[in-house]
Amino acid sequence: MKKIFISSDHAGYNLKEQIKKKFLKKYNFHDLGTDNSKISVNYPDYAHKLCKKVSVNSKNMGILVCGSGMGMSMAANKHKEIRAAMCYSIKNTKLSRLHNNANIITLGSRLTKKKVLPLNVLKLSLILNLRVVDIKKE
Repeated sequence: MKKIFISSDHAGYNLKEQIKKKFLKKYNFHDLGTDNSKISVNYPDYAHKLCKKVSVNSKNMGILVCGSGMGMSMAANKHKEIRAAMCYSIKNTKLSRLHNNANIITLGSRLTKKKVLPLNVLKLSLILNLRVVDIKKE
């Protein structure tokens, strides 16, 4: 059975919570932390924790959120069986799933000007992960 794991560092906490709230009715996220934005944490700890869970089943998917998205992506890609892609647009998200079979997307909370973009990127990634072929252009 496929599971969707989500994790963030302190910089990505608010966006992580926004994602969970937005998609609560449609998806069941397994939140692996962090639990607040006030205490500084080391992003690799959370990336490694999520990667261990995602790599258990090839159908699993992960979402990592940090300040830039880059640190989480670099930490995640050190794991065997993980293909993490830093997603910043609808187009690169689509390509990361269809051409690179990414099983983790990373988002940067500090580099996203519009609050809507990460949600649209995530929505597309979830749709692609569910193997829906007919994707409507947003």
